[in-house]
Amino acid sequence: MNPARSQHGDGQRTAGVTFAARLTFEDIRHRYHGKDTIRGVTLTAEPGEVLCLLGPSGSGKTTLLRIAAGIEVQTSGRLLINDSEVAGPSGFVPPEKRGIGLMFQDFALFPHMSVLDNVRFGLTAMPSKNAVSEAMLALERVGLSHYAEKYPHSLSGGEQQRVALARALAPRPSVLLMDEPFSGLDSRLKDTIRADTLDILRESRATAVVVTHDAEEAMRMADRIALLRDGQLVQVGTSDDLYRRPRDLFAAAFFSEINEFSGTVTGGRVETPLGTAPANGFAEGCEVSIAVRLSGLSVRESGGAIPARILARRFLGVVELLDLAIPGTERPVRARIRADLLSPAIRDVTITVDPRDILVFEKPIENPYIGETQI
Repeated sequence: MNPARSQHGDGQRTAGVTFAARLTFEDIRHRYHGKDTIRGVTLTAEPGEVLCLLGPSGSGKTTLLRIAAGIEVQTSGRLLINDSEVAGPSGFVPPEKRGIGLMFQDFALFPHMSVLDNVRFGLTAMPSKNAVSEAMLALERVGLSHYAEKYPHSLSGGEQQRVALARALAPRPSVLLMDEPFSGLDSRLKDTIRADTLDILRESRATAVVVTHDAEEAMRMADRIALLRDGQLVQVGTSDDLYRRPRDLFAAAFFSEINEFSGTVTGGRVETPLGTAPANGFAEGCEVSIAVRLSGLSVRESGGAIPARILARRFLGVVELLDLAIPGTERPVRARIRADLLSPAIRDVTITVDPRDILVFEKPIENPYIGETQI
């Protein structure tokens, strides 16, 4: 049976299944107006995998996506699809011949075309009748076949996002590239649209590379996450890897709110205002940075290890955010606790820290490329 014509038991047709490809960035470097934007990135998205490129603005994630799409050309290095070079010393394969789909941040729908015509726009290589059939199949999968004759302006942001996804998947790309696909959506819709999109990606079986600056979004969607900073790869792994075993202070701070301290290793340990932490693997006398997750602080009226005074508290619904004064530091310590745990009038409390939420790293060194702090 042709997978594009397969049906669920309820009669709903599924999206066409593609042959997922392996996408490899091999020592990719890129310069723009004399500035290094990508610095030797080597990374592979495995067939059928959802890989998120995560990082702050200017980290190089969108540039990598544009290089993969063929919109941008790297300064050096190679891009491979299923181990065949599509950009590098051996030549350049144009975007339309790479079997790659691209979904833009702003959806890039044509306002003068119907929803159906938008979706079949990239299906010019097949007969018109077949193109319409494939476009309708893609629209059915995203639940918008009844909007086929409507125009983009009459759709909500979430519906436009699904049309853009249908258009990207209609040619059955072996790799789908998505640039901040949910950034323009209402926060109340994001969870639903994100979950629906992930279901569609799993069903289509395409390899997907998703750009985002939102760590939680990456953790919700990705099989693996590639964390970038200043054009360099900081760490690659599952969400569990990056959260529980961050490679450096930057990675730790990107995945959770932290309190940061400095210290010196003495006898395999380091003293902090929140207690003593093990510093295994660090040399005696080594200067280190210590990160303590806000969620790792247990704040109680009494019985804790460290006395503290509440300077400020902000109710956030399920949780409260506290600013606390503690001995040993002039900087307030922050904690995130379950709301209504403390009575409204209380000021003097105690703190206990979960040792698993105390992380010790080497001190940041100077970035040799741009002369600023590099974690």
